[in-house]
Amino acid sequence: MKIQKNTQPTNSKVYLVGSGIASLASATYLIKDAGVPGENIHILEQDDIAGGALDGSGDTENGFIIRGGRMHEEHFVCYWDLLSNIPSHDDPNVSVRDECFEFNSRYVSHAQARLLKDGKKVDLSSFGLSMKEQTDLLRLTFASESSLDNVRIEDWFEKEFFETNYWYLWTSMFAFQRWSSVAAMRRYMKRFIHLLGGMPTLGGILRTKYSQYHSVVLPLQRYLQERGIHFDMQTQVTDIDFDLSADKKTATVIHTVNRHQNREEIKLGENDYVFVTNGSITESTANGSWTKAPVLKDKSTSGSWMLWEKIAKKDKAFGNPGVFSDNIDLQKWYSYTATLQDDTFHDYMEDFSGNLNGTGGLVTMTDSNWLMSIVVARQPHFPNQPKDVKIFWGYGLYPDREGNHVKKKMSECNGEEILEELWFHLKIQDLMKPIVSSGKVNCIPVSMPFIDSLFMPCAKGDRPDVLPKGASNFAFLGQFAEVPNDCVFTVEYSVRCAQTAVYGLFECGKDVLPVYDSIHKPKVLIKAMKAISR
Repeated sequence: MKIQKNTQPTNSKVYLVGSGIASLASATYLIKDAGVPGENIHILEQDDIAGGALDGSGDTENGFIIRGGRMHEEHFVCYWDLLSNIPSHDDPNVSVRDECFEFNSRYVSHAQARLLKDGKKVDLSSFGLSMKEQTDLLRLTFASESSLDNVRIEDWFEKEFFETNYWYLWTSMFAFQRWSSVAAMRRYMKRFIHLLGGMPTLGGILRTKYSQYHSVVLPLQRYLQERGIHFDMQTQVTDIDFDLSADKKTATVIHTVNRHQNREEIKLGENDYVFVTNGSITESTANGSWTKAPVLKDKSTSGSWMLWEKIAKKDKAFGNPGVFSDNIDLQKWYSYTATLQDDTFHDYMEDFSGNLNGTGGLVTMTDSNWLMSIVVARQPHFPNQPKDVKIFWGYGLYPDREGNHVKKKMSECNGEEILEELWFHLKIQDLMKPIVSSGKVNCIPVSMPFIDSLFMPCAKGDRPDVLPKGASNFAFLGQFAEVPNDCVFTVEYSVRCAQTAVYGLFECGKDVLPVYDSIHKPKVLIKAMKAISR
C-alpha cells in the first residue's frame, strides 16, 4: 500500500520520541516544510536535557563533561541544510552553518601528531599497507553489501592489517573495532573516499565553535521553542500500540510515564503521527569522578532500548534490537574529560604537536593497551568556560585491558588514574605531577555501554526502514533506522532520517537531498589510489 501523504497538516499532531538531532531536525522540517503548527508538535524526552548524543555540560568547580563528539565535513548536505536557517548560539544574525564554516576557516584541521608511539610522533608518509592489504581494501569497496551480512572486519582482513598505520588511523578516528561490521566499514570507505588522502592529518574534518550541545542543540531548541513546540521533558515512552494488517500499519496509542510516575495514554487521531528514535548510543551512560570509576549499566536501565524491544516483537518490519544491544562487552568504551585550571598541559601539547589548539584533533597512543586518544579542542569549548581554564577530551577503545602503567583495567579507573596513564604515554609525568598535586586538575570518566552498538555486524532488516512498508502515520529515526548508502555514527545520517520521514509522510514538494557521491568522481578515485599505495 502506497503511503498517502498529508496535504492538510494544520490539524495534525506529531509526537517525537526522543530529543536527539533526528527529532530536532524532524520538528524543524515539520514546521518549515510540512506546515505543521509548532504548538501541535510534542518532543517526548525521558531525560531532563535535550540533545541525545550531542552533549556538553559542566563548570569549573565540578568539571566539564563531554561524552563524545561527532565529526563533520563539508558534504553533510542534509545537516548543513538544517542548520542554514538556525540562528547561532552567540549571534542571532549568523546561522549555525555559517558560524561553523567561518570558525573552520580560521582553525583548519591539519594534525601533525596524529599517531604516537613511545611518546614520539609516528611517520605517516605511508599507510603501511602491503599489496595484499591494498587489494583487500579494493575488493571490499566493490563487494555487494548483501554479501556482507553479519561479516566482521576481522573476517575480511588478515591479522597483519590491524598493525598498519591505516588501521590505527581508521579505528581511532571512527571507533571501529576488529569485530565491527565490515559492511559499515565499506560504507565509510565509499562515502568518505574524498577524505582518504587527508586521513593522516584529519584534513577536511570540521568542528563546531563550542561543544555540540551549545553550538547545535541549544540553537535548535531555542528556534523550536520560539515556534511553540512542546518539550515534554522527563516523559518516557514505554510502549506504542499498532493496528497491523497485511498492507497497512498504523500507530494508535503512545504509552508514557512522567517524572511523578503517572502513566498516560496518548491516543492518536486519524491525522496524528509518531516518530520514534529507536535505540541510542548514549543511553545508560554513567559518570565517575576524580576519585571514583564509573559504573557500567545494563540494558534494563535504558528506556530507548526497552521500548524498541517491545515494538519489535509486534512486527518483523520493526527491526531486531538484540543484534545491536545484547553484547555490551563488544559495544562499550569509556571516555573522559579533563578540566585544568592551568595552561601547562595545553602549552606542552601545542609545542609538542606543532598544532594550535583546535587544529590538531585526535592524538592516538598506538602502544596504549587501552588505545587512548585525546582531542584538544579550540578554547574555550564552553560558553561559560573562563579564560584561565582549559579542557580536553579523550577515550579508550579497549577499557577491559590492563593499563601499561596503571595496572588496572580502564573500566576500573577513576579520573586521576586515567590521567596518570595518559601522562605516562606522553612522557610528561614529571611535568604534570606538581599541577595535579596543586589540585588544579579534574577528570571525569564516563562509561558508555552502547556507544559502538551501531557498528555491530548485522543483516538486512535488522534496522527497520525509516518508513516501513505500509506505515501510515509513523517513522523510525536515528542511528538504528535504515538509510541506504549513508554512514551511521554521523549527524548527517540522523538528519537524513528526518528528511526521509517528513517528506515521505507529508506533502512538502521536496525530495531528500542525495548522498554526496564521491566514489564516482574519477579525480577523487585517482587521489585515493595514490594515497593507499604510498
